[in-house]
Amino acid sequence: MSTEEKPAAAPRSLAEALRGRDDVSLAALLRGRPDLITPVPTDLTQLATRAGTRASVVRALERLDRFTLQTAQALAVAADPASYGELLGLLAGDDGDPAVSAALPHALGVLREQALVWGGDDRLRLVRTARELLAPSPQHPSPTGLGPTVREATAGMSPGRIQEIVTAAGLPSTHDSVSAVTALTDLFNDPARMSALLDEAPAESVEVLERLVWGPPYGQVTAEPAARLRWLLDRGLLLPTAPGTVVLPREVALRLRAGRAHPATEPVPPSVEAAAAHRPQVVDATAAGQAYTALATVEELLKDWHEGGPAVLRSGGLSVRDLKRTAAALDVTEPVAAFWVELAYAAGLLASDGEADERYAATPAYDEWREIPDAERWARLATAWLAATRTAGLVGGRDAKDHTLSALGPGLDRSAAPEVRHRVLALLAALPEGAAPSGDSVLARLRWERPPRAGRGGTTSPAGGERGGPGSGEATGSGGAPGYGAGTYAGHPGAGGRAAGDGGDDLRARLALWVLAEAEMLGVTGRGALSTHGRALIGAPAPRQPASEAEPEGPGDKLPVHHRPAPAPVPLSPAEQAAAAAAAARLLAPLLPEPLDHVLLQADLTAVAPGPLERPLADMLGVLADVESKGGATVYRFTPGSVRRALDAGQAAADLHAFLAAHSRTPVPQPLAYLIDDVARRHGHLRVGAASAYLRCDDDAVLGEILADKRAAGLGLRRLAPTVLAAQADPAGLLAGLRAMGFAPAAESAEGDVLIARADAHRTPPRTPPEPVPDGPPVPDDTLLGAAIRAVRAGDRAATAPRRPTAGGDRPGGLGELPRTTAAETLATLQAAVLTGGTLWMGYVNAEGAASQRVIAPVRVEGGFVTAYDHTADEVRTYPLHRITGVAELADEED
Repeated sequence: MSTEEKPAAAPRSLAEALRGRDDVSLAALLRGRPDLITPVPTDLTQLATRAGTRASVVRALERLDRFTLQTAQALAVAADPASYGELLGLLAGDDGDPAVSAALPHALGVLREQALVWGGDDRLRLVRTARELLAPSPQHPSPTGLGPTVREATAGMSPGRIQEIVTAAGLPSTHDSVSAVTALTDLFNDPARMSALLDEAPAESVEVLERLVWGPPYGQVTAEPAARLRWLLDRGLLLPTAPGTVVLPREVALRLRAGRAHPATEPVPPSVEAAAAHRPQVVDATAAGQAYTALATVEELLKDWHEGGPAVLRSGGLSVRDLKRTAAALDVTEPVAAFWVELAYAAGLLASDGEADERYAATPAYDEWREIPDAERWARLATAWLAATRTAGLVGGRDAKDHTLSALGPGLDRSAAPEVRHRVLALLAALPEGAAPSGDSVLARLRWERPPRAGRGGTTSPAGGERGGPGSGEATGSGGAPGYGAGTYAGHPGAGGRAAGDGGDDLRARLALWVLAEAEMLGVTGRGALSTHGRALIGAPAPRQPASEAEPEGPGDKLPVHHRPAPAPVPLSPAEQAAAAAAAARLLAPLLPEPLDHVLLQADLTAVAPGPLERPLADMLGVLADVESKGGATVYRFTPGSVRRALDAGQAAADLHAFLAAHSRTPVPQPLAYLIDDVARRHGHLRVGAASAYLRCDDDAVLGEILADKRAAGLGLRRLAPTVLAAQADPAGLLAGLRAMGFAPAAESAEGDVLIARADAHRTPPRTPPEPVPDGPPVPDDTLLGAAIRAVRAGDRAATAPRRPTAGGDRPGGLGELPRTTAAETLATLQAAVLTGGTLWMGYVNAEGAASQRVIAPVRVEGGFVTAYDHTADEVRTYPLHRITGVAELADEED
């Protein structure tokens, strides 16, 4: 036997090309296109069929970067099959382009890995569905701007007319249309002969070609074309496609373009430029301050909804009025308030209570969240933000039915949001430490990594010499493709627009800009640069060389950063994300301010907290005083109402004096002490109970004063005794009315004891955070990939294994058919295989009626069951004999 190995035959189909791949290559395909294993295909033929379906191909094309997509577009207008040299010529042009030559192997490798291209370098084939999607047609112009080939454009032309064109072009006539079209195509593909033909063309005719060369290639002509158009039509440089419509053949356009399929190829991704450089310490400190503000804002939001928040709309979500009220309470704009509300919802800290009069309230998880350290609280918020598909920036926009999208309402999920967040932060992580990017360069990079979809349905230019001169009959064309729309985070404030009608590309651009703004508010970035704990949060590698500390801060030097083409970021697994969040919390913890145990009391009845306060101090001060202003220092103001609130909560005047003395770095001002004593002296002098309601007081003069006050008319008061009044109002209404009149009543129980008024915390039942809406099937893990590949290969082996002929000389079953044998033949064949250790091909129907083919090595046959090693499942299994449709021996493999 010769030791020389025969060269592997070129694959004849995508299925054969997949059979030639190793497990690593198949795993890369299934990881890049997870829809192909949902469910796991039975064999490689089914995998190839699924990889060629329209929905799967469209999804794969949408995930290609710009140059890889341009490579696929060039293959769609090339011959089928095409050689590597032909493809390189279409992308680099006749003059060549070193950047294209260097980038093409990688782009072609991606297309092969994604099963969009198969075959060797001498016979490259684009998957048929991809060619149909990308090849030019009158209904769907190609992004290349090229038209049909000469053969396609002349398909319906009469043989006589084709011979006239061939003769006018200076070619000898032929005996049939096929050879005539071939001769004309060869002429247009020959640079020397094509140049000679164009040298003969009138200048006006050349001008017409120049207008159509970069697309669209279609134009309109009148019934009597002008002489310059007639010259082109006679020689086939323009070909009619319909009455009044002509097209520039693809071969002619490529010669005029010097061989380029695209007006401009982009083999290198645009760099992300740094608009400013800051010291890393400044970035981290700024981000930590924002992180603490984020915690305080979320806590203030849920404290405002402590006793039950706004009502839930019938359609779901917050009303516009409630959102405005929440924004005023947080002292932020409505779009920013919507972001904090959605963030708390994504983190599982608030939800609807599910009661009859449904309202929003904090969840039990909020109480647990408040008790953990600040850095861990921030990590929980940031992790929820990274994974959330709900997009607060859409609030205020309109859906497809022209309904307003409300915060916490339906219609806010956008599956692309998590991917865009990870990718934007990854681009920031690739910059030098402390560098803040420009928004335009980030958008340009994202446009390259995920090109916007070109508009469908090309336009046909009107006829006219100077853009529509009557009767001149000139074909003109115009190009252009939609790009990313610029947006701002104020696309919160006025982004409005129609959310459900958002183009995917415009939405991705707005998502990217929202990410930059939200990351700053949340403290993932500081001054626009990614912080150290933000880098850890996304699991990014160590930063590049830090920006020099000698560089001035601000919009200084541009720092161009070039990156290799990068695939879409693979999301971290739950375990990896938990580890990243823990690492981020550890890095953030030292940067957060330490809570203070003191305030500064001032003579104008205010207290200044120079920093964050310890929780018990903050809680008590929140009851005793009202927040007047926030910022680096929080200012609290003491009022008679706030002091009464503390007394209602069960505090005595002595307790309040002791509390202030213990927590003030300054002496308690005399006006504040007088205020507390004065309110305490009057507090509880009046007692309100339930009759419907009654009011009693030891001083009958006070009751007389109340009865005489016109403001008490609505309370329905009447005297029952010198010291007791009855009221038609309920106790709560009576308390509120008396307090509005300037009195300080106290509620009492049926036994006459003063009731301590503490706000009852309203909590929802236990709720789980909203699940993100996935953007297609999840990426399979290594365990699932390994099992799927083993199953596919075993199924393929079972489907393609050669069978020994039966006694009649026929092969048992065709491709995809189950073997059929009688029960006696099945039993005899199985028993023989047990004795000889042979391998069989088996047809099996399970309890659900699903049929499958399997390759088994029988081990034991008894009790109506066969125990065998199943090569398809890669494990030992037991099958009932009555469910086996038949078995057949596998032929010996040829060397």
